[in-house]
Amino acid sequence: MGIVAMREHLRGQKYYEYLLDAVFCVVGSFIYGVSVSFFTAPNKIAPGGVTGISTILFYLVHTPIGVMIFVLNIPLFVLGLRFIGGSFMVKSIICTALTSVSVDGINAAMAAMGISAYHGNDILAALYGGVLSGLGLAMVFLRNATTGGTDIASRLLKIKFPQVSMGRMMLIIDAFIIAFSAIAFRSIDSALYAMIAIFTSSRVIDSVLYGADTGRMAIIISKNNDEISKAIIDEMDRGLTILKGKGYYTGEERDVIMCAVRRPEAVKLRRLIKRYDPSAFIIMCEAGEVIGEGFKPITKEI
Repeated sequence: MGIVAMREHLRGQKYYEYLLDAVFCVVGSFIYGVSVSFFTAPNKIAPGGVTGISTILFYLVHTPIGVMIFVLNIPLFVLGLRFIGGSFMVKSIICTALTSVSVDGINAAMAAMGISAYHGNDILAALYGGVLSGLGLAMVFLRNATTGGTDIASRLLKIKFPQVSMGRMMLIIDAFIIAFSAIAFRSIDSALYAMIAIFTSSRVIDSVLYGADTGRMAIIISKNNDEISKAIIDEMDRGLTILKGKGYYTGEERDVIMCAVRRPEAVKLRRLIKRYDPSAFIIMCEAGEVIGEGFKPITKEI
């Protein structure tokens, strides 16, 4: 490939990445806006973060939720650009602006078309709000951006308190906001529903970001290692590693097979092992994330 052709290829790849950024951020922000406008905010559920604060302010002083989401993020953007910087902050500012427009825009559209928000079962509102917010946020996270709020605040606080994990930092911030919502709405139930929404959202985010990359790690001790290893490679198209082991009681040295498979392939692997050695000893472990050939590329950001 010549230099000119390579430059054109790289330019085309860059435009493709920009297009993906735009699609994921727009669609993700819209879905998140639906969760706020249709499920959580109308039912006085403040699911942590800047969105939670904006929801509380909407009921206390009647400020638009979308506008306040962006306004409250401005100090975080200023600090983030100074201490974090990079394309992450630029994308986050754009996604936050899209989220703000989505929330207020959806509210305005619903009012114009006479569509009412959901006011049924509060638990269902928390669950569906959590599912949609998690899906929307995951789409944004996939493009290495955020919708501002707790995530940026946690990154900034971690600079000051590096000994505290990001997850714990976010949990502490959200806990304060949920406690404040219970006081503002004078309802413990509201805080409990917010916790349900946050938990549901986090589970959906994890499923979208890491669900395709979870798998099983198998440790296999067998007298027919050669046959099992060849079958794993030929029939399952999976790589494996041979570890050197030694039985503590017998003192016998033996090879141990270690391999990673996707979750649906675990049953097939067990059947394959049973075919060659019904007395094999198998340890099957959950692998929260598998990175490398045949799974998620190691170069992938998330």
